[in-house]
Amino acid sequence: MKKQNVRTLSLIVCTFTYLLIGAAVFDALESETEKRRRDVLDYVERKLIQKYSVSTDDFKLFETIILKSEPHKAGQQWKFAGAFYYATTVLTTIGYGHSTPSTVAGKLFTMFYAIMGIPLGLVMFQSIGERLNKFSSHVIKKVKRVMNCKDTDASEINLICVVTTLSGLTVAGGAAAFSRYEGWTYFDSVYYCFITLTTIGFGDMVALQKDNALATKPEYVAFALIFILFGLAIVAASLNLLVLRFVTMNTEDERRDEAEALQAMQGAVRLEGDVITANGSIMSGQGGHGEHVEHTELVECEDDNASVCSLPCGCLGRRDGGARAPPSPPPYPGPGHHGRHHRPSYALHNAAQFMPPLRGLMPLLLERDRPMRARRLANEVDWPAVPTYRNSI
Repeated sequence: MKKQNVRTLSLIVCTFTYLLIGAAVFDALESETEKRRRDVLDYVERKLIQKYSVSTDDFKLFETIILKSEPHKAGQQWKFAGAFYYATTVLTTIGYGHSTPSTVAGKLFTMFYAIMGIPLGLVMFQSIGERLNKFSSHVIKKVKRVMNCKDTDASEINLICVVTTLSGLTVAGGAAAFSRYEGWTYFDSVYYCFITLTTIGFGDMVALQKDNALATKPEYVAFALIFILFGLAIVAASLNLLVLRFVTMNTEDERRDEAEALQAMQGAVRLEGDVITANGSIMSGQGGHGEHVEHTELVECEDDNASVCSLPCGCLGRRDGGARAPPSPPPYPGPGHHGRHHRPSYALHNAAQFMPPLRGLMPLLLERDRPMRARRLANEVDWPAVPTYRNSI
């Protein structure tokens, strides 16, 4: 199994295991608190109904009014400032849910706006993250040069430390500002900043939703929007270093497999239909003119200097420089002799000279095909150093 497939299956198993662990932990932490809060709310509801003699339907109506009026506490949500805030949450995929379109036209435009805006936002934040990493690498190099370090290159560890520090400072600074303007505790402000910059966007805590802030606090509105955009760029820089490395592992493995396959192909030579591999095996395939090889045998030669030529004439001689025997004319197969023959390759001898693993091999051709093979070889191949062979036929 390929490494890419193993890694993908491992990631799937790890992800589902992580989900199961998270579900178990959240169940243990939040289920009892949820039950107690629900019991308290039910108790308060019964007391109010008994105290003011309110019917169940009227009480449900009060609940609806209270819930629907919550977004309007920040002022008009669909004026330009509120609409810009909503468009930012759509483009960044935060999706607080504090305000949603109620008209059919608004819902349709939201879908088309998101189709074009989300890819645009992702590309923009990714590009900003790359530029930020590039700038950080230059700063790291200059700092190392000032400190007279031997290695002045910015490593991935250095960049990760820098972007992690910037992310921490962004969250800490934003939390301090939101704690002041919104009246949240500092821990809740840190929680809000983290949920916002990771684009989780639960919507349980949303800035700019109190005291008509969208209309009366323009500086706070500007700060909130700049914090979201700049903070997401910092997070994109972090993800570019932390996540992109793991994502590109599959690409690196594919390139490595292609290189290994190409190297393996270089260890095999196709000679007129026969593929001679580097380990000394001969795989028969299609002939040079589409003729199929019916049979091929492998014979191991004890003599390393033996020729790989299968012809009985010994025309190719030995490797020890001995005299080359004069070739004898191959016998004529006779009239009416028809069969399916494979055109042998004269390049076997030259290939053996350049491929040492082939020195111990001598392919033995089928006996009934030997005469026709020899004659076709004499007529079609330009034999070196034997100029009289063709004239003798």
